[in-house]
Amino acid sequence: MAKVLLLDNVAREAAEVLERAGHTVEVRSGRLSPEELCRRLDGCAALVVRSATKVTAEVLAGARTLSVVGRAGVGVDNIDVEAASRLGVLVVNAPEGNTIAAAEHTLALMLALARHIPQAVSTLRAGRWERQAFLGVELAGKTLGILGLGRVGSAVAVRARALEMHVLAYDPYVAVEEARKRGVELTSFEQVIKSADFLSIHLPLTRETRGLISEEVIAAMKPGVRIINAARGEIIDEAALARALESGHVAGAALDVLAEEPCTTSPLLGFDNVIVTPHLGASTREAQVQVAVEVAEQIVTALAGHRPRHALNWDEVRGQKAARAI
Repeated sequence: MAKVLLLDNVAREAAEVLERAGHTVEVRSGRLSPEELCRRLDGCAALVVRSATKVTAEVLAGARTLSVVGRAGVGVDNIDVEAASRLGVLVVNAPEGNTIAAAEHTLALMLALARHIPQAVSTLRAGRWERQAFLGVELAGKTLGILGLGRVGSAVAVRARALEMHVLAYDPYVAVEEARKRGVELTSFEQVIKSADFLSIHLPLTRETRGLISEEVIAAMKPGVRIINAARGEIIDEAALARALESGHVAGAALDVLAEEPCTTSPLLGFDNVIVTPHLGASTREAQVQVAVEVAEQIVTALAGHRPRHALNWDEVRGQKAARAI
């Protein structure tokens, strides 16, 4: 059977699934340098990571026995999928297991932002009782704009509707009728941007979405908008956001992600009206177990020669293997 390398503190349940299928599992904690990662991959047929490890084209080229890379989570921007496809390495992810965790964290950020909860806790612990400094706003009756109505965006929309918010969304890949079933009004990007009292970002990081929330886009937003980002930090131009916070055009931001991670020096951390958490969207016990099991099951399927449910480059890899066989 095959050898599988597990990194980034993927939950132990992944190893249990793989071992029950007869595979040998090596678990490594801590960050590995690219050179150490290549050494550890020698003889491995599969690699499982979260978001910390960067699976670059160079790493993939040096891992000659590797046939599948699994991401215990949704986003695969830390994996060079194009290079993997060229080299005949299958890439799978686990997009379902952390949906509820990410959606709940988004709502937690939104509520904390609306009611200044972290700031109020901080001043009270510092010995100051400052009720008047923390006048908040209600979510009921406000317009929530959602960019990206996939699994997480949809889960956020359902919960926001329960809080009596009006929900607008932009997603070119979702049908109007599907959005309507979730109580969401599907509209244009421009309409969402200019109408939202709260704007929540749930887009993947791609060439098109990198820097999408630019100075021009922020300027088109409603004055006093509050921005929540639990997707990818690079989607927002952080310098432009800082300027909008300084001017008051953006009333506040709640961010679970930053353009560079880990990071404790971002200028955004200096704003009293900004809440930042260290990429906790999927950090619940339930979610970590679910994505670990989900990705491990797909690794087992792939190593058996079958198509996993969430194979991102199955056709490309099959095409490469067919070409090499000619």
